[in-house]
Amino acid sequence: MQEPVSEYPLLEKIESPTDVKKLSNAQLVELAAEIRHKLVHSVAKTGGHIGPNLGVVELTIALHTVFDTPKDNFVFDVSHQAYVHKMLTGRQSEIHTIRQYEGLNGYMLRTESEHDCYGAGHAGTALSAALGMATARDLAGTDEEVVCVAGDAAFTCGPTFEALNNIAESTDNMIVVLNDNEWSIDKNVGALAKYFNRLQTSDAYEHIHRKATDLIERVAGKGVRKLVNRVEEGTKGLFAPSVLFEEFGMRYYGPVDGHDVEALISIFQHLKGRKERSILHIITEKGRGWEPALANPGKFHGTGPYEVKTGATASGTPTASDVFARAVTDFAKEDEKVVAITAAMPGGTKLEILKKELPKQYFDVGIAEEHAALFACGLATKGFKPFLSIYSTFMQRAYDMIIHDMALQKLPVRLCMDRAGLSGDDGPTHHGLFDIGYLRHVPDLVFMQPKDEPELRDMLWTMANYEELPSAIRYPRGPIAGVPVEGEPKLLEIGKSEVVEDGADVALFGLGTLFSMAKETRDALEAQGISTALVNPRWIKPMDTTCLEEFARKVKVICTFEDHVLANGYGAGVIEHLHDAGIDVPVVRIGWPNEFIDHGNVPALRAQHGLTAEAAVEKVLKALG
Repeated sequence: MQEPVSEYPLLEKIESPTDVKKLSNAQLVELAAEIRHKLVHSVAKTGGHIGPNLGVVELTIALHTVFDTPKDNFVFDVSHQAYVHKMLTGRQSEIHTIRQYEGLNGYMLRTESEHDCYGAGHAGTALSAALGMATARDLAGTDEEVVCVAGDAAFTCGPTFEALNNIAESTDNMIVVLNDNEWSIDKNVGALAKYFNRLQTSDAYEHIHRKATDLIERVAGKGVRKLVNRVEEGTKGLFAPSVLFEEFGMRYYGPVDGHDVEALISIFQHLKGRKERSILHIITEKGRGWEPALANPGKFHGTGPYEVKTGATASGTPTASDVFARAVTDFAKEDEKVVAITAAMPGGTKLEILKKELPKQYFDVGIAEEHAALFACGLATKGFKPFLSIYSTFMQRAYDMIIHDMALQKLPVRLCMDRAGLSGDDGPTHHGLFDIGYLRHVPDLVFMQPKDEPELRDMLWTMANYEELPSAIRYPRGPIAGVPVEGEPKLLEIGKSEVVEDGADVALFGLGTLFSMAKETRDALEAQGISTALVNPRWIKPMDTTCLEEFARKVKVICTFEDHVLANGYGAGVIEHLHDAGIDVPVVRIGWPNEFIDHGNVPALRAQHGLTAEAAVEKVLKALG
């Protein structure tokens, strides 16, 4: 019987980068097509960062053709574009498990493969890390190459410029690839992004660059697209693309077609072993090879499962982000002092609604969380009401500004932390499990979490009308609870809990996302004849200590629920207060262990770590004796 023809005849034979090096240039072009096909069909089932990976196929093939991992080091900024790298380093047969429970991580992960030299999930880290690795190599006297791959959006990020400022002082040998596609998650913003865009689209530059390239090709061979010596300086001097980098002590090459694998291989062969600080500027298309991603790069930066032919995705119930953006936009229509700020995530935070309806009250500052926080502080000093929407895991970068600039000066900036709690498939770099710990001890800060969408809107309305101190709200990725948002928003009394059900034996305090779990636990305890109170705390800070003490003095067990690590979390605050008040009552806490939680679907991870109503009932019964 004849064997079926393989859909991926080249890719299926790639077990390591050594196999890539055996292929001809023509075969590498075929390999790129196979990789794109497999990526589109595989990620359609799992969801993931399809657009960025389609844009770096030829680049990654060229890197593995010329360099030798794991000896040589590839440091990808953010590393969400490392799917192709994983496929070429022995993991192509597992790519269907990307971002799935117990499957491949969606980012570089040092514990996953020896070829992943540096893990990351946030932007702006690669240049500094690569510089440290190159400097360590120099100190040790070894000869490995260090290649940093960073998108143009990373060059709007503060740490990248800090690294650039230090490169000439630290090493004489490092390669930086500037992957220029005009996009981070959304369309890049700011002066530097506009500069790169002008460089890409200038007819005059293209004309001179083409003339210079013709000359270089006659000397160095067809396909080599770099500018050298006086021709290079004469061309670039008209538009100064080299000035930014060469003033930092780096040799600039490009711009180069990032989808010409033969040209990329020639250039990397030229750069390898030169022992210079070089930056190669390549132009790529985010989503190349799949029309839906090309037509909508923002949507397909990172997405859930989709239909391959059309790119259609499932339309779910409104998320907490949807409710947040709609509410702030409505408030802004009534009050021109209400403004919103995001750090390159209008789609993720859903502030694209405000961007469309009230563009003058919307600000995207790029991947620059520290600047975003200070920018909001400046607005607040002039009587504006800034809502700063940043994912919980990225707000960590603005921690100093929250203490030093907001809280110390009592500036009423509104911190809106999207993706608070477990972020599921994106894994430990994106889980928002630490924000209660890094904010609840900050003086002069009001901190809250809603149990459902209507309460989210009420809290945002309360924040809009609270002008005494900075305030913060945390809400999850996806929906909180299936309750429709109707009627006018209400002002909530700051520091006042909602007692949903009274009880005499046990009191359950279900914070935010886990309120529904606390309710399920109450139902189970009541079914066993245990009188159980159910409280919606609402306020992490100031905590409703009156309500807490009232129940602590009459029940036998307190149980807290939080989508956060237990260390320094909401439950820890409950224990601290009861201890200081001299109230001796057992406190059971349901929350995440003080460790980095892996990626995977939320129910599976909750079950693995004991965040279930069943586990809560068992712990409460044990505490009751």
